[in-house]
Amino acid sequence: MAYYRADLAQVHHHGFAGHAQACAPGVLDLLEPVRGGTVLEIGCGSGLLTRELAAAGHRVMAVDASSAMLALLSTQELPGVDTQLIRLPAVLPAADAVVGVGHILNYLPDTAAVDRTWAAIATALRPGGVLALDICDLEYGRARRDAPPLGRVGEDWAIVTEFSRPRPDLFVREMTTFVRDVDGAYRRDHERHDNVLLDTRALPEKLAKLGLRVIIANAFGSEELPVGLRTVIGTRTA
Repeated sequence: MAYYRADLAQVHHHGFAGHAQACAPGVLDLLEPVRGGTVLEIGCGSGLLTRELAAAGHRVMAVDASSAMLALLSTQELPGVDTQLIRLPAVLPAADAVVGVGHILNYLPDTAAVDRTWAAIATALRPGGVLALDICDLEYGRARRDAPPLGRVGEDWAIVTEFSRPRPDLFVREMTTFVRDVDGAYRRDHERHDNVLLDTRALPEKLAKLGLRVIIANAFGSEELPVGLRTVIGTRTA
């Protein structure tokens, strides 16, 4: 399933920068031990966190499965940033840190794909490397079980999102976008995003078997994350 086609990518870039901006200070603090190394950002999107990493002087390999998102990122002049189109699970380039905001692993089709991606992350991380990702716990779905539709409007776009929880480990967003075209008319598009929810309590033991020592927290730093969104923070053992 293709996520974040051109219109939704544009809406997300212009209307939903707040999460990456809120997470950036905490992520940057976690990266201090590997300053000077390479940061692999998975699910980089249009570069909302990427530009914060670049501004802090990090060398970044930014990867995403959406060509539309990477096209938006390419319009920005970010020194020290390389990009690559990668659809997880996949072999990942070696790095001194792996980071990501936007619960990228929840977008994988099933828990088997998530497990393969954890293994790829562990292989990519050099010994002593830093891991900092956010991920949706099972609580994320429970907290939004009866959530009403949500609408947002920007200068030349609008989005209406409907939510559902078909089962305890699956959270669904049905998003309809309206984006102003060059002739002034609005075009309409629709995407369904299925998010596999995870029991994050099991992750420390599971990831330890891959050589990742992690903790599960409610934030990267001092930011306040939505209910049910957890952070996975840790290091690659030698």
